[in-house]
Amino acid sequence: MKISIFGLGYVGAVSAGCLARDGHSVIGVDPYQPKVDLINSGQTPVIEADIGEIIATAVQAGNLHATIDVQDAVNTTEMSFICVGTPSLINGGLDLKYVSNVCEQIGEAIRGKDDFHVIVARSTMLPGSMLDVVIPTLEKVSGKAAGNDFGVCNNPEFLREGTAVYDFYNPPKTVIGETDVKSGNLLANIYKDIDAPLIKTDVKTAEMVKYSDNVWHALKVGFANEIGNISKAVGIDGHKVMEIFCQDTKLNLSPYYMKPGFAFGGSCLPKDVRALTYKAHSLDIKVPILDSIMVSNKYQVEKGLEMIMEKGNKDVGILGFSFKAGTDDLRESPLVEIIERLLGKGYNLKLYDRNVNLASLVGANRDYILNQIPHISKLMVSSIDEVLEKAGTVVIGNGDSEFSTVLDRTRPGQVVVDLVRVVSDRSQEGRYDGICW
Repeated sequence: MKISIFGLGYVGAVSAGCLARDGHSVIGVDPYQPKVDLINSGQTPVIEADIGEIIATAVQAGNLHATIDVQDAVNTTEMSFICVGTPSLINGGLDLKYVSNVCEQIGEAIRGKDDFHVIVARSTMLPGSMLDVVIPTLEKVSGKAAGNDFGVCNNPEFLREGTAVYDFYNPPKTVIGETDVKSGNLLANIYKDIDAPLIKTDVKTAEMVKYSDNVWHALKVGFANEIGNISKAVGIDGHKVMEIFCQDTKLNLSPYYMKPGFAFGGSCLPKDVRALTYKAHSLDIKVPILDSIMVSNKYQVEKGLEMIMEKGNKDVGILGFSFKAGTDDLRESPLVEIIERLLGKGYNLKLYDRNVNLASLVGANRDYILNQIPHISKLMVSSIDEVLEKAGTVVIGNGDSEFSTVLDRTRPGQVVVDLVRVVSDRSQEGRYDGICW
């Protein structure tokens, strides 16, 4: 393809060199003449392993050159990548002035262009930036409509400084946020020889994926450092601890525990988080990340409570209130706290959980249910139908498979609050509300 790349900084220069190396005809665009001159002389404007040789070879082969002429770059290419910087503002927000300026320039260039042109944003932007800044600016200046007259995609990069060339050809995934299928397919064709999952989605999701990745990496660094600091204080090699930790790809480094939903509970996680942070404090070690875990968990309980209360129904049914499906364990179940808070506010409750029902008769939690929370045991019923008969708001508290058809069994006027996503359909406006979706 014929591709123009706006911004010859770190991401732009690496993308330009690698795409030209793959045989595409690439024009680098930058307002800073010295960068343009460096590219045209076969030199790299950034320090990065292997990119210097790649750019030199691509320029010599005629696959790569640079310019400050925006109109010519757009007229002679089919696709434009936006790779300009998005620096921080003083308040922590993003400064999108460079993105906005480039969109104005590209919009002006495509105003008189008859051919369908695709604009691809690789710059890191917060969710909503494409819909609030990029597309409106392009449409306003060009006088054309995105998705019909020109295409727009978001294509976040996953390049690490120092290994960017390797990462370009070996990404963990290729994500394309598309506004129209035609543009998404054209962009996907560029990556057809890349051995990585190719995921097409909407532009806001693509924007959020980039931030989720980067913040997760930052969180991992901070978490490892706090574990390392505690380990050193008690005479343990923190590297050995984390080496063993990272060998667990079934739970630790895996999709488990990584789906948004309700608060955690049970006999292990809350107790162990509190114990480790207590140990750190006793050693005068600051662990702000670990300290925030229980605080964050409490916020999720509060959010669930607010969702239930805002529905305006005093008759509430809870389906599943053990801390997770398939267990009768009520110890530190966040649903038990929700139930007690609702009772204290005068709500009428009906509770159903087949595992807890059995436990109240013969299980290990029998004494706990009958002695510690007898007020809750009196509200328990023996079937889903008994809950649905009385409740105006139905709360799905854990992922038991028998709750998967609840939405189909509700009557007009009832609303379902799903804390675990047993229902994937979000289209039931006014009848269904998920805590994180």
